[in-house]
Amino acid sequence: MRRILALVSSFGLLCWLALLLREAVLAAPAPVSGNRSSVIGDRFAANGEDVPLIIDHFPLANPHSPYTAPYTIYLPLLFTPPPPLPPPLPPPVPYSATPPIDFTAVRADLQAQGLDLAFNKIGFHTAFSDYNAELQQWMAALDAAGVPFVVKSVDNAQPLVYAQQLMQQSGVPHILIYRRSSPDYDLPNYNLPPQEAAQEHWARHMAVWPPELDPSLVWIETVNEVDKNRTPWLAEFALETAQLALADGYKWAAFGWSSGEPEPYHWAHPTMRQFLQLVADHPDQLAIALHEYSYLVDDIGRWYPYLVGRFQLLFQVCDNYGIPRPTVLITEWGWEYNHVPPPEIAMQHIEWASWLYAAYPEVKGAAIWYLGGGFGGIAHEARLLMTPVRDYGRSHYFAYTPGIGAIDPGLFAPD
Repeated sequence: MRRILALVSSFGLLCWLALLLREAVLAAPAPVSGNRSSVIGDRFAANGEDVPLIIDHFPLANPHSPYTAPYTIYLPLLFTPPPPLPPPLPPPVPYSATPPIDFTAVRADLQAQGLDLAFNKIGFHTAFSDYNAELQQWMAALDAAGVPFVVKSVDNAQPLVYAQQLMQQSGVPHILIYRRSSPDYDLPNYNLPPQEAAQEHWARHMAVWPPELDPSLVWIETVNEVDKNRTPWLAEFALETAQLALADGYKWAAFGWSSGEPEPYHWAHPTMRQFLQLVADHPDQLAIALHEYSYLVDDIGRWYPYLVGRFQLLFQVCDNYGIPRPTVLITEWGWEYNHVPPPEIAMQHIEWASWLYAAYPEVKGAAIWYLGGGFGGIAHEARLLMTPVRDYGRSHYFAYTPGIGAIDPGLFAPD
């Protein structure tokens, strides 16, 4: 009896300690990542840009790495990790042929071998633009070839109206994205409770949604480059917005995170994991919107996989918690905010990134920044990519291995 009482007493003490730790609020110094972080910080500060967190090892080890703001650690009493994933799948195999290519026959042949077909997933981001007539020709050519394209438009619905008409006629599954911009629409009201902010922000966007756009075909983004340090609030905001989108019959892409954001422990927050599970449960109606820039015009693989390719960190967190990988839209993609490289260099970068994205069917597409006005006249450079991207899409494709394997970014490291 004495031994039993001692065991009960010990168990009670452990439970009491667990409860104390569950509510412990900790503050610790920011992580240090060595000299490379200082160089990176100086480079970004000189350009007036936020500094992305660069981690020396991938995958990131601890989702609860210390940071400057106080935070609460919730200690789970029971956690059964999912079974380990199989080894990484082989990288996609690129193919090229002289168009026209019978992609229906190609897909059938690949599927008979246990493989599947992936296209170039890199398209264009536009707005009100002097080059939208050229963009329409670009869309029509790819649609006629049976090749899905990606187009995002901000404020201007006209390019998407044309794209959805092509989609309705041909059945080619293009990826179309619309966002209304300006300070009134880019960010939610962080001062409100998250559910109330979600309802207010959704109503604001619904009031200006172009009625000519079909919400069953066109994705809507309602926020852009949100504050990663408000992750718990944003997770609750996203859960409520997602329910509103599902109820109203819209396809909603969440967050629009800046390139180099967020951190893996943001994805691992309990409420964020609830949201990721909801997104995974509705892959055709809910998505995660990310931005992937290299921030350097002559190096798309700069700091890979922490800038371009960072979506793999999200997938790894999902894998670690047994959450199916969600649909991802890379709604801004490229190099710098005001420049793209010359076509011969840009296409080398696009071919590499297209190969990377082809390995992940959950990544639906990426939109090259930018055919719209302003931003140093970047549209004059970006328009030069339309013809080579069109020709590449019609003449190149990938054979990829379906299924899920452990993520190894090293398989796709740029040369």
